[in-house]
Amino acid sequence: MYPTSPIEAILPEGQHVICRCGRSKLQPHCDGSHKGSGMMPVVIELSQEHQVSVCRCGKSRSFPYCDSTHKDLL
Repeated sequence: MYPTSPIEAILPEGQHVICRCGRSKLQPHCDGSHKGSGMMPVVIELSQEHQVSVCRCGKSRSFPYCDSTHKDLL
């Protein structure tokens, strides 16, 4: 079972590779731990520093951003 609460992070401007598998030790960033899981990270590009809420339940309709769908999974 994947964690349901999102990760809150302030990400700087630029490209970010966001973990989808839940295995990365660098959350919310991918560290390559997904290898063999069948899941691939998602790449986002930010034009300026931004506070984000990154989905960890995998059910958000706006992945990689949390839309609070995790509350329905409890």
